[in-house]
Amino acid sequence: MVVYGMQLPVQSQSTIYAESWEVSAGPADLLAIARAADRAGFDYIASCDHVAIPRRLAGAMSTVWYDPVATLSFLAAATERVRLLSHVAVVGLRHPLLSAKQYATLDHLSAGRLILGVGAGHVPEEFEVLGVDFERRGTVLDETIDALRAALGPEEFPAFRGEHFAFDGLGQQPRPAQPEVPLWVGGSSPAAVRRAALKGDGWLPQGDPRDRLPGQIAKLRALREAAGIVRPLVIGAITEPLYVGDAAWDVGRRTLTGKPESIAESLRAYGAMGVDQIQVRFRSRSRTELIDQMEAFAAEVAPHLGE
Repeated sequence: MVVYGMQLPVQSQSTIYAESWEVSAGPADLLAIARAADRAGFDYIASCDHVAIPRRLAGAMSTVWYDPVATLSFLAAATERVRLLSHVAVVGLRHPLLSAKQYATLDHLSAGRLILGVGAGHVPEEFEVLGVDFERRGTVLDETIDALRAALGPEEFPAFRGEHFAFDGLGQQPRPAQPEVPLWVGGSSPAAVRRAALKGDGWLPQGDPRDRLPGQIAKLRALREAAGIVRPLVIGAITEPLYVGDAAWDVGRRTLTGKPESIAESLRAYGAMGVDQIQVRFRSRSRTELIDQMEAFAAEVAPHLGE
């Protein structure tokens, strides 16, 4: 059965996907949407990560990017079941002990609902201002993942030694509530796919169209098999924009819309490819319409995903 989650609106407002109503939205809207996801059976809600956006990119990306740890912690107290995903944390911008402290606390406070999604990042100015080498971000991320595995494990005094980071004899409490925090790797480049295959518990593709996914999934599986990794890998996909029902407004030509059964039939193709979880995004003109869409999807589309 394919499960479904969603990237939260409001907390990131790139012009690629943000709806016009989000500009004037705020904490009350995030709370209402997170609670709706919790009620409706969404597997996770997700929050993005950017520290600072340079002027050259602000027009397209906007500068609205809520901090994921603060945002997910805020929403953890207002929800009970839904998991909390960083999609994705640019963990190479921070020392792994700092990230471990933040995300271990989030997992502890949420009773073990964290999924730590990580990615390499793509904005050189963010790395430069924080004193991190942008050109080496891939190798830094690889080591950071290993360091986070150690730092988020059961040991109060974790130990790690690598080329970029080393720590030992330094205790951190609270520990995560989960025995092992799931670590999902984001990105669709060859390096990101390899990283997900060899170091991840899950893969979060970034912009792969449907026709490219089977090849990517085959690469992931081949890499893991060659490395002798037998534990399951959660395969993700980001769906086309959705609108359940007949829209009375222009929802865009790429949007999957219409009767719930036809939307479900289309989305079942992801499961047939080997996808385990789909990230959905709904077209909407208001918070109310978005929540209506979420509830309609959960009640009328989701039950047909496993047919």
